[in-house]
Amino acid sequence: MIPILIASNTPYAGRTFVSLGLAMKLKEMDYDVGYMKPLGTVPVKSGPAVYDADALFAREVLGLADPIETVSPFVLDFEQQAKLLTGELKDAHKRVFAAFRTLKKKDFVIIGGAGDLFEGALTGLDALSLAEELKAFVLFVEPWRGDASLDALYGAAKLFGGRFAGSVLNKVPDAAMSRVKQEIKPYLQKKGVPLFGAFPKDRFLESVTVRQLSEILNGKVLSGESRLDESVENFLIGAMDVDSALTYFRRTPNKAVITGAHRSDIQLAAMETSTKCIIITGGLQTNEVVLGKARATNTPILSVPDDTFSTIDKIELRVGKTSIREQSKVARAKQILDAEFDMFGFLKSVKAKI
Repeated sequence: MIPILIASNTPYAGRTFVSLGLAMKLKEMDYDVGYMKPLGTVPVKSGPAVYDADALFAREVLGLADPIETVSPFVLDFEQQAKLLTGELKDAHKRVFAAFRTLKKKDFVIIGGAGDLFEGALTGLDALSLAEELKAFVLFVEPWRGDASLDALYGAAKLFGGRFAGSVLNKVPDAAMSRVKQEIKPYLQKKGVPLFGAFPKDRFLESVTVRQLSEILNGKVLSGESRLDESVENFLIGAMDVDSALTYFRRTPNKAVITGAHRSDIQLAAMETSTKCIIITGGLQTNEVVLGKARATNTPILSVPDDTFSTIDKIELRVGKTSIREQSKVARAKQILDAEFDMFGFLKSVKAKI
């Protein structure tokens, strides 16, 4: 069995995206692949027990027959956190390692890391401890942050030492991709940091659904209930005159338009173009003319309590930080890995370390 720990030092770096894509590619190569999330941080109930949402989704997507308790052996929910602080939490480490041992007949086991290198340290389930104790090889995922990403990758290679198998850069803007491939990748290689992929920044993977927007913004749905699961990739503020707005609206697909209740002209114009939803700020309703057209075109309208600037702040905090727990996003992630990940180079690096 070859354990592969997918680690990063930045939340929302793309660990689940890489974990699922890598697992699917290995399965296509006829390897027997397992998956586990040692430290669950997104608790959901399944029957009487609590498991990690990402782990349950991975189990479903990968078609794993392994018990849920193996895929998600421990979740640090509120109850477990309270036990940790009072010294009553004794079995987290034991549960994880018992689950891991049941996967020993697999060819590969993909281990989903936590939000950063030190999350879970109090339970002994941080990335550094897991890599050492599970004898796992580390694939490090770094979201593009300019030249700071080079320091992060080199630092990770030094921290993990012989357990470091290599890295990928995620969310690389188009403008930086040529430099990453032609300059940065050869430089890192010389520094002993293999870079097996540079994944482009992808609007669809970073998109949110209208339903998620409604939850994020504490919105009230006024229309378009059947389209709440469609994805929003762009956001525009409807604060200009309607002619100028139409020019921008026509250029921008799959968008949400944020505007005040009094701008019915903007709301009507938005519905003439590719608009996934209209967000009306200030907790107000729109007029019956707009609502009538929204119902006729089945366009979702959300009324949210905050002003425009507060609404934008909330969206900016969450855009690009949503879960990949959607089948369409998994398919897109697989496409990106197929195109950009050096699978044979990665396997060669791992097998050379065994």
